[in-house]
Amino acid sequence: MTFIRRGMFLWGLLSCLFVSKAAHAAGSFVNWESPHVHPLDMTPDGERLLAVNTAASQLMVFELTGNGHEPRLVASIPVGLEPVSVRARPNSMEAWVVNQLSDTVSIVNLDTLNVVATVPTDDEPADVVFAGAQQRAFISCSQSNTVLVVDPDHRLAPPQRVPVLGERPRALAVSPDHLKVYAAIFESGNGSTVLGGGSTFSGLFPPNVVSNPTGPYGGINPPPNKGNSFEPRINPLLTAPPGTSLIVKKNELNRWMDDNAHDWTDWVSGPNASASHHLVGWDLPDRDLAIIDTATLAVTYATGLMNINMALAVRPGGGITVVGTDATNEVRFEPNLNGRFLRVVMAEVSLNDPSQKARWDLNPHLTYTTPTVPPAERKKSIGDPRAIVWDHSGQYAYVAGMGSNNVVVMKANGEREAQLDVGEGPTGLVLDEDRGQLYVLNRFAASISVVELDAHPEKHRYEEKHRVAYFDPTPAVIKVGRKHLYDTHKNSGLGHISCASCHVDGRMDRLAWDLGDPTGQMAPQDGQNKGMGIPPLLSGFVPVHPMKGPMTTQTLQDIIGKEALHWRGDRNGLEDFNPAFESLQGNDTLLTAVEMQQFKDFLATLTFPPNPFRNLDNSLSTNVPLPGHFTPGRFAPEGQPMPNGNAQHGLKLFGTIGIVSNAVVPGVACSSCHTLPTGLGTDMTWDVGLARFVPLPRGPHGENHVGLVTTDQTTNVVIKIPQLRNLYKKVGADITQPTSLAGFGFIHDGSVDSIERFLTNPAFHPADDQEIADLVAFLLSFSGSDLPAGSVTNIFNAPGPLSQDTHAAVGKQVTLSSTPSDEQKALLDRFLAMADTNKVGLVVKGRQGRHMRGYAYLGGGEFQSDRASERLSTADLLLRASPGNELTWTVVAKGTEWRLGMDQNEDGVFDQDDQER
Repeated sequence: MTFIRRGMFLWGLLSCLFVSKAAHAAGSFVNWESPHVHPLDMTPDGERLLAVNTAASQLMVFELTGNGHEPRLVASIPVGLEPVSVRARPNSMEAWVVNQLSDTVSIVNLDTLNVVATVPTDDEPADVVFAGAQQRAFISCSQSNTVLVVDPDHRLAPPQRVPVLGERPRALAVSPDHLKVYAAIFESGNGSTVLGGGSTFSGLFPPNVVSNPTGPYGGINPPPNKGNSFEPRINPLLTAPPGTSLIVKKNELNRWMDDNAHDWTDWVSGPNASASHHLVGWDLPDRDLAIIDTATLAVTYATGLMNINMALAVRPGGGITVVGTDATNEVRFEPNLNGRFLRVVMAEVSLNDPSQKARWDLNPHLTYTTPTVPPAERKKSIGDPRAIVWDHSGQYAYVAGMGSNNVVVMKANGEREAQLDVGEGPTGLVLDEDRGQLYVLNRFAASISVVELDAHPEKHRYEEKHRVAYFDPTPAVIKVGRKHLYDTHKNSGLGHISCASCHVDGRMDRLAWDLGDPTGQMAPQDGQNKGMGIPPLLSGFVPVHPMKGPMTTQTLQDIIGKEALHWRGDRNGLEDFNPAFESLQGNDTLLTAVEMQQFKDFLATLTFPPNPFRNLDNSLSTNVPLPGHFTPGRFAPEGQPMPNGNAQHGLKLFGTIGIVSNAVVPGVACSSCHTLPTGLGTDMTWDVGLARFVPLPRGPHGENHVGLVTTDQTTNVVIKIPQLRNLYKKVGADITQPTSLAGFGFIHDGSVDSIERFLTNPAFHPADDQEIADLVAFLLSFSGSDLPAGSVTNIFNAPGPLSQDTHAAVGKQVTLSSTPSDEQKALLDRFLAMADTNKVGLVVKGRQGRHMRGYAYLGGGEFQSDRASERLSTADLLLRASPGNELTWTVVAKGTEWRLGMDQNEDGVFDQDDQER
């Protein structure tokens, strides 16, 4: 019997005024890969085009002239970190820029071309619109699932907060009468969830309902997927496949069906729901579109559109249209999904009756009968749609495909009218019908395409007349490698999918997939770090079966150097995923060795953002509210609100010997397997003779070997100890309540609905619900590093791999237009104190007279300006802020302050000196 392990899952100060470019280039750019939402807009008078420059943390202002002319850049205005949306405020000279990483909105005066105010928001703001009988700003905040309502004339007053019952509200639109605001729910799900089927012990969560003899298959597990047999047929050389959990999906009749047309409704929400530990009547509403009444702030929803709602627009004379992707994750096995695992769609919802909807495939030329089509057909496809705009007649929509590098023209009835190629990664669209032009922001190419529209669109005449490049500090390693994640034409057989179809923006789709292969082979874990050399953890390893059951999509952030990969550690490195370009994406070829290295180098840049549960100084909070978390039933009755948690005490519990124990191992700590600061297993192995952990040699492709363990609780016996830095991104599933926001939760198959539920596993020994709350608070706060290191001589507290994440203060901002208030001064003092520790950088940007100026903090109360000969004290800099000369202070990642503060192109010549040469 094996141990129960289910949860073990310089820049220094400037030494001189002139330094080389190379001295500052390393580490000067952090890639958070924040997704664009509405990155392009036009001022109401049609005279200016506004575009976010995410990589440079700027708003670009272009002047528009007559037909056929290129937009002319007139200003690049520093804003917050990772700007993803911009909107021109009606009846004003303001542009509102949404900064996702900074958790702010920068308000730019388009007369003075400067940020005049900075509005703080909830976590990860995404978009802003202006609506209401009395104009107010509505700001979507995707991570907190809220929409903030701000009076634009009193913008620093506390906002009203509208909760959205869905995961990640992002793109916004306004009804024609300005009385409703529409919010597309990015990770809405698609009405699919998972039923437990892999448990091997009775009394564990989730119950093994798939193997229940009263179920639709009489307990056969895994159940067949085609009548009474498997398609494709099981390799006769395989051992019997293990029982696994099963994905079911709610259909239009509200019946929970599997991919073999068997009905599980009775066991999900009907009279036998207790067999799966659901409540009778439990539901997964699949809310895709939130509709906010601007007068009452009441919210209603449209449902059943798609699972990733990417962009939306109101069709003149019609309804609200949404574009995105819809997964077919209810279908089992990779050969059946090859090249066809999702659809790229457009849906329209009636403005008057949200229950009235229609949906069209944006790739009507595809039949999905084969995984591959000829290149000419593939080039017609659109993938990863990120923007939509309608013409004034409501007859033609323009949709930008970020993954397919094109724009398609669609009729209101869903028919394809035309398509044209643009630059790489189009994410923003503005239709300028007065000039007969369409402007396209190409994020990855750092350019704006100007497309000439024919006066008669039915003639199919659309031509890119200009492509205007703009400044882009993105390192070449990112520019070169990105296409291997996103490019749907290059990477798939039908031209509409890529790795990013599931690993959306390098992250997750919040779904589980059964990508097993009945024709496959058993896979051993030769050369892996089995049990980390710890004697009680060395037994039980067996080759893994190719019929693995559902597995949730994992993030790609910081995976390079953290091998082996995937839930079971059955991929030695990224190279082992190369066959999926053919076997899952339907492509004709694999990546070459050079392309694979480009892909790895790009993925190695993906960085976890600041953790919203940390304190400003990145420390753990002693008082973390836990809304949406409910008692799991070990102590208080199930389903009651959890108390606030103490993350500092949670860290202590996490490292307490005995918090995890069973009959085989008297007691270990959570951190014995989930090492700090990532939660992964150590990439070292215990040497019994030396009584210490020793490094393991790297693999042939430079891969590391983090720890694998075995579990006697599930039929997936071998598990890579998973990292824990994005747990707060996976909350939302809950079966203690009548409805759930998400269909998949935690562990490999998503079958454990909540963190608190996981902590009731019999192997864990918290004393009460307060200790569960404290552990939950810590686990939500896990990313951000600054956690105690393990020891090579402590067998139960090994040192873990380093984490590529971000200090909690990075992005925080204050804009001054005069002497700071006491509150502002106290916050700036904290910024300066943190910068003095060299954990973060600090920059100050803003217009001074006729010039945009920049300053970077050197430490010790001194700033270097963007003029090499000028340094000044903190007190002097504070005195420079005045109306019309506003200055914005921003905490930045350490090492980026040189580029962001005073030398944006890192040529060694400071920005103001560049201007004055």
